Amino acid sequence: MEFSLTEDQQAFVASARAFSQGVLAPHAATWDAEAFFAREALRQAGELGFMGMYTPVSAGGLGMGRLDASLIVEELAKGCTATAAFLTIHNMATNMVGKYCTDAVIEQWCPALVSGEMLASYCLTEPGAGSDAASLRTTAMREGDDYIVNGSKCFISGAGDTDVLVVMLRTGAAGARGISALLIPADAPGVSYGKKEEKMGWNAQATRTITFDAVRVPVANRLGAEGQGFAIAMEGLDGGRINIATCSVGTAQQALEEATAYVRERRQFDTAVADFQVTQFKLADMLTELVAARQMVRLAAYKLDTKDAQASTYCAMAKRFATDVGFNVCNDALQLFGGYGYIREYPMERHVRDTRVHQILEGTNEIMRVIIARRLLMDGALEVIK
Repeated sequence: MEFSLTEDQQAFVASARAFSQGVLAPHAATWDAEAFFAREALRQAGELGFMGMYTPVSAGGLGMGRLDASLIVEELAKGCTATAAFLTIHNMATNMVGKYCTDAVIEQWCPALVSGEMLASYCLTEPGAGSDAASLRTTAMREGDDYIVNGSKCFISGAGDTDVLVVMLRTGAAGARGISALLIPADAPGVSYGKKEEKMGWNAQATRTITFDAVRVPVANRLGAEGQGFAIAMEGLDGGRINIATCSVGTAQQALEEATAYVRERRQFDTAVADFQVTQFKLADMLTELVAARQMVRLAAYKLDTKDAQASTYCAMAKRFATDVGFNVCNDALQLFGGYGYIREYPMERHVRDTRVHQILEGTNEIMRVIIARRLLMDGALEVIK
C-alpha cells in the first residue's frame, strides 16, 4: 500500500499552499469579522482550476479524483476554513451540472462556473427535512415544457451571493423516488432570499433561506432523469462528506502548527510551556489523532475514486471521525493558548467556531453512526469492511 504522494499530487499541494498562504490566510480574520464573502478570491481560485476540480473534463473541469481534490482542499482550509468550505460546495454543485445536465445547459453555465466567474449553491435542506432528506416538500409541477417550483430551502451556503442554484425538488410521489434536481438561475423571477443568518462560525459565507414562489424553470434544466434527484444528491453527499472532513483536517493542522509555535515561545514559571510534560502529551495526542483522521479521509476518497462497494460507509466513517477530531484538536489548541486563545486577536477561537458546524453538515455525526451501524449489522459486513 503506497502512502506517499505522486509528483503531480505534490504539485497540487504546492499550488494550493501558495494560494492559501498568499490569498486566503492574510484576510481570513477580516472576512470573518466583517462577514465578507470573498468572491474575488474565489475567482482567483478558478484561475488555478480549483472551482471545477472534479467537474468532468468534457464540461471544462479538471476531472480530478476525490483524493487529489482532498489534498488541495486541506491546504485551502488552512488559510480560511469558511471560504474553502464554500469552494467545496460550489465544486459539488458544478460537478452535478457538468455530469448530469444536457450539453446545451452545460455549454451555457459550466465555463463560467469552473472559472469562478459565476458561483453555485446547492439546495437540499428544508425547514422540515434535514437529516431525513427524502421527506423534502418543495415541489416542481410539470406545465408543458416547464416546471413550476414552489416551496423553500434553508441553511443554504452562499444564498444571495451566488448565480446558480442546484435544487432538489419533489416532482412525484412521497419518498426518494419522487425527487428530481433542477438548475435554477439565482435571479429567476419568484426566487427570494431571507435574512443573512447570524452564525457561530462560517461568517465568511452567507447562509440564507431561499423561497420559490411559482418559479418557472425549463424542463431542459433538469439534471438527469425525472426521479433521479435523490440518487444524485446521495452521490454528492459522499463526496461532500469527504470535503467537510478534509476542511476539518486542514483547519486542525493549522491550529496545531500555531499552538506548537506558541508553546515554544510562551514561558511560565521561568520555563517554556512546551517543556512541561502535560503540554508534550497533549501535543502528541493531537498529532496522533490528526494523522489518523487524515489517513481515514484519504482512504475514503480512494474508495470513492475506485467505486468500491463500501465507499459510502467509508465516507461516513471518515466524516464522523475527522470532524470530531478536527474540532477537538482546535479546541485543545485554544486551551494551550490559555486566555489568549479566547481573544479574537488570535485565530484559535475562529478555528473552533468554524469547525464546530462540520459535525452537523453533510449529515450529522449521529446520522453517520446510523449509516455505519446499519452496514455493520448486515450479514458478512465484517468481512468486507476491514
